[in-house]
Amino acid sequence: MDFFDFKNYSLWINFAIFAASAIAVWIAGTKVARYADTIAVKTGIGHVAIGMVLLGGVTSLPEVAISIFSAIEDNPTLAVNNLLGGVAMQRALLAGVDGFIGREALTVIAASPAVLLQAALGTFILIVVAAAVSIGDIQIFGIGAWSWTILALYILSIWVISASKGRKPWIPQDMEPHPSERAYPSKRSPKNHGDGGSLKSVIAKTVAAAAVILVAGFFLSRTADAIAVQTGLGLSFVGAVLLALATSLPELSTVISSVRLRQYEMAISDILGTNLFNVALIFLVDAVYLGKPVLNGAGKFSLVASLLGALLTMIYLIGLVERRNRTIGRMGIDSLATLVVYIAGVFVLYRLR
Repeated sequence: MDFFDFKNYSLWINFAIFAASAIAVWIAGTKVARYADTIAVKTGIGHVAIGMVLLGGVTSLPEVAISIFSAIEDNPTLAVNNLLGGVAMQRALLAGVDGFIGREALTVIAASPAVLLQAALGTFILIVVAAAVSIGDIQIFGIGAWSWTILALYILSIWVISASKGRKPWIPQDMEPHPSERAYPSKRSPKNHGDGGSLKSVIAKTVAAAAVILVAGFFLSRTADAIAVQTGLGLSFVGAVLLALATSLPELSTVISSVRLRQYEMAISDILGTNLFNVALIFLVDAVYLGKPVLNGAGKFSLVASLLGALLTMIYLIGLVERRNRTIGRMGIDSLATLVVYIAGVFVLYRLR
């Protein structure tokens, strides 16, 4: 019996492995957020850039493993739906984390130009994906032309966002700067946040935590796939919802940790940066898969998933631009709207499975 063929195990064993892997990912993701805070301060790179590149890259390791594994196993559609469903899922998770902050809306506290650009460019790339699914694709050097386009847009997005570093956030004329913006950019001492020790030791710890996320993420994805088959759920729905939830656990743990450290822009940049990276992974799926362009095999399900991600991102973008501290209870109105739209979107995806 293949040890890694979890379909041969009972449903309860798979649930146990899934839970253990989730705990490992959660703990490692929490530590990565603290290490990233220290690296941002020690290097002077900035929390937005660290959130977008380091946290976004590390927490995307489960998606990298799933993308490669699914493409090799001749199931690229599962990988694509997981990537697109993960975008929407992580928006909903960010909305849920908004309730941890307190009385203020998350989009008021974090509104740097880099965050705005991440949201706008992420929406743009998702719309390009939707167009690709609708129009169809052709191969160029064994990879779809649209996949090449997505990769180029991702690289361009990173360059544009990096060039915005240091620009001050805009403030409506009838509003006072938020306390977190008066010291922008951050001038905190490394002693105030994150993990102690030298930069070299912190980077080594980050690599170790990333390895845990990668391995645990593999077990999460494989058990989630087996659970889906054993419970009778469709693979498309599993890829966009159940598997997306499993692979989004690193983002959830790092975002909550970033919020507790009061690094709100790093928290949002982690999610938005991860989303940009995840969509760019469509290129990787296409490169590994030996068949036709992967977006040619995507259907209405992938189309709706990409548009859902774009719509949820636009809701946050509106909140970031409008910058009004409107809340219901402890949650910003834009976050509440995100949750409502996401639930409706999941219902539509379930009908399309």
